[in-house]
Amino acid sequence: MSIRTEKVSSLLQQEIGAILQKELPRSGPFITVVEVKVTADLGIARIYVSIIGTAEEQQSAIAYLREETKSIRKILSARIRHQFRRIPELEFHADHLYEKANRIEQLLSGVRKASSEGDTL
Repeated sequence: MSIRTEKVSSLLQQEIGAILQKELPRSGPFITVVEVKVTADLGIARIYVSIIGTAEEQQSAIAYLREETKSIRKILSARIRHQFRRIPELEFHADHLYEKANRIEQLLSGVRKASSEGDTL
């Protein structure tokens, strides 16, 4: 990534996080903007969100974000219109890094427990 795309990604991550927290709050699972990847032409922003909740809650939250993409983009445009000529198209994706890290931690703790039991025998 170039310095420009990194700056744009960082700005979009902050602004979209604030929009989700303050302007479009909803009850349900906790949604966090984990990462934003912007294409080189700054035309598309892929927003990766972490959703803490059940699988059904995660699916409904992603569906909600995809439905509200136009309104999120409109609010974003009002906030950062002086910094961009054109606001990028927004694509929301679920980020499952939290679940993967949690699963790895469970496996490692199981291995540690098994090895400590093996040492005592």
